[in-house]
Amino acid sequence: MRILLDESLPRTLARELTGHEVQTVQRLGWAGLKNGALLQGATGEYDVLVTGDRNLEYQQNLTRLQIAVVVLVATSNRIEALKPLVPELLRALSSIRPGQIVHVGA
Repeated sequence: MRILLDESLPRTLARELTGHEVQTVQRLGWAGLKNGALLQGATGEYDVLVTGDRNLEYQQNLTRLQIAVVVLVATSNRIEALKPLVPELLRALSSIRPGQIVHVGA
C-alpha cells in the first residue's frame, strides 16, 4: 500500500509501517500545503493519508476522493505516543477503502 504521512506526524513513524511504501509530506516538498491541496495532490499517487489532524474530516469532503485517511489519536504527535498505535494502524490499513476515514487510538 502507498502511504503518505502528513507533516503533523514524525517522519520516523515511516519506519514502523513495514510492508508498505511510505512517503512523507516533507520529503515531497508539500509541507505547508492546505489540506484540500494536499489531498488533491495525493489522490491517485497514494492509497492512504495518515495524519494527526483531527479536524481534517470536518474540513474536507473525503467521500469524493480516491484516497483513504487514517487519523491517529494520541496524547501527542511524538513518536513515543504513536508507537503503541502501530499494530492497530496496520490492521486498519489492511481493510481501509478509498473515501473512508478511520480513527486509530484513544
